[in-house]
Amino acid sequence: MRVSLKSKNSSIPLVIPLIGAIVVLSLSFLASLTFGVADITWQDLPQAFTAFDGSTSHLIITTIRLPRAIVALLVGGGLGVAGSLMQGITRNPLADPSILGINSGAVLAVVITTFLINEPSLNILAFFAFLGATISAIAVYFFASLGKNGLSPLSLTLAGSAITVFCSSITTGILIVNQRTLDEIRFWLAGSIAGRDIELIKHIFPYFVIGLILALILARQITILSLGEETAQGLGQNTLLIKIGAMVAVILLAGASVSLAGPIGFIGLIMPHLVRLLVGNDYRWILPFSMVGGAILLLNADVMSRLIIKPQEVPVGLILPILGAPFFIYLIRRRIRG
Repeated sequence: MRVSLKSKNSSIPLVIPLIGAIVVLSLSFLASLTFGVADITWQDLPQAFTAFDGSTSHLIITTIRLPRAIVALLVGGGLGVAGSLMQGITRNPLADPSILGINSGAVLAVVITTFLINEPSLNILAFFAFLGATISAIAVYFFASLGKNGLSPLSLTLAGSAITVFCSSITTGILIVNQRTLDEIRFWLAGSIAGRDIELIKHIFPYFVIGLILALILARQITILSLGEETAQGLGQNTLLIKIGAMVAVILLAGASVSLAGPIGFIGLIMPHLVRLLVGNDYRWILPFSMVGGAILLLNADVMSRLIIKPQEVPVGLILPILGAPFFIYLIRRRIRG
């Protein structure tokens, strides 16, 4: 069975629109360095890196906006790829990384850490967020594999929902009884990429790299698996091994994203659908397009979060639902009609 590497509506090789998307990504990255509460000119950007003079504008670019743009790049791309993998292995168009309880596990770990440690640093929160995301995802995988049908898309979805409810209930209980914990992390809980530094990014960056490489290695197998488990097995694929490898990639990408930026939603849900309209169902193209598209979406949403009530700022995690909720409703309505 062959899967076309051409767009549904065009004979143009997909490498051309991918290059175009990378150009848009580059412009979005520059916009993230330029727009915000402080006025930065386009001329300041190259000078901040080639002729740094210690001025306020140069300091803002190099110490505040550059790390923020890099975080948006990594988190948006990571969530886009993780969402694509989830929808591929579960064959569920409404799946995203939160189906594994990754978000809820990370949030619970951060809340417990803040409850036990007064004003923990971002590095500590990032470490425990990743740990919580990993433990919850492993728990979901364990419980999903206990049924008589083994590790099926349905059992994975049900186990993820159960772990999410469990973690969320404990999180809510802690926040209700401890106001200090809520005050200290409510900005992180809303999803934010502000205030991260280069050192924190360096610690998390290897997880993104490993997760992305693993995802790209499995791209062809995920394409076959997305056609159906029986079809994949008939073509000689080890479906269990593919699922495990894909879930390791999801844990690395989504766990690293949550540890950096908090529980940011909708990117992993909507981006794979938008990408499929262009490239079809071949994950060798879906994954790179989802990575670039997710990064573009988060970079521009972050710029919007700075400007919407300027000079104040809205957490970017509150901007994305405005964009994603209508699309989510559309998917549900389409699913019901289907």
